Amino acid sequence: MIALLAGLAATICVAGVFLIVAGLRRGSGGFARNGGTGALATLGRRWRRLNVARQRLIAIGLVGGVIALAITRWVPALVIVPVGVIVLPGLLGDPRNRDIEVLEALDRWVRALMASLLTGKSVPDAIRSTRRQAPPVISEAVSMAAARLDERWPLSEVMVSFTDDVDHADADAVAAALIVAGQRGTAAAATLEALADSLQDRLAAARDIDNERAKPRIVVRQVTAVTGVVLGLALVTSPSYFAPYRSGVGPVVAVVLALIYIGALAKLQAASRPSPRARVRPSVTAVDGGLKP
Repeated sequence: MIALLAGLAATICVAGVFLIVAGLRRGSGGFARNGGTGALATLGRRWRRLNVARQRLIAIGLVGGVIALAITRWVPALVIVPVGVIVLPGLLGDPRNRDIEVLEALDRWVRALMASLLTGKSVPDAIRSTRRQAPPVISEAVSMAAARLDERWPLSEVMVSFTDDVDHADADAVAAALIVAGQRGTAAAATLEALADSLQDRLAAARDIDNERAKPRIVVRQVTAVTGVVLGLALVTSPSYFAPYRSGVGPVVAVVLALIYIGALAKLQAASRPSPRARVRPSVTAVDGGLKP
């Protein structure tokens, strides 16, 4: 009888979660659409700001927690399962490496500039002609640089603004090289060729470092998956193993231990992210037809 009531309660909870999720996604209720300021309206606005994948993950986590509670009758599962489903994919996945993305983009763009310069174009004309060839990571910054050149900004000022738009140490080096190349005229292609070779070396080193940092994450993913499966099976097949965590402060201790593990994963991922390199922002002034740093 108790099992039947537990199953019925779980079914009602799952149905309630789905109704809440569907209502928030439609946003057709009075609170969310009519500018309400209550908790439900705030929750609805925050929900709509999330992307679809995140919304789906949260819904799966909530439903999974309710189902786990119904099957195991272990209250901490109502907290641990949703938190695990929602948080672990981000913590166990490979973090975005902006260094590699920007280096790849700059390398492709510099080589496109070099090819354009070899046709006899000046540096400003090469920037204009390659605005559509710039990779997505820097496409907006390159388009803004071309637009500023169209407005007759000096090349040095355009490149300084370009570095602010990209906000990356290697973009500073590219900007400085383009300023120098703009002065040299016929030697511009050779300057950019040397810069492209330097970017290739930096990119290869960054990829090697990223591969080394990925190895501990792979091990942690494997350990977490095995541990989760073993604990899940033990919770279903050997409930007595979790008897100390079913009464008194046991459920609280179980939740705290799970949160400590998640915190350790967050610390590991933060440590595996490359620290931002110090920028050397170009600052140039025209002096006697040249440039003074």
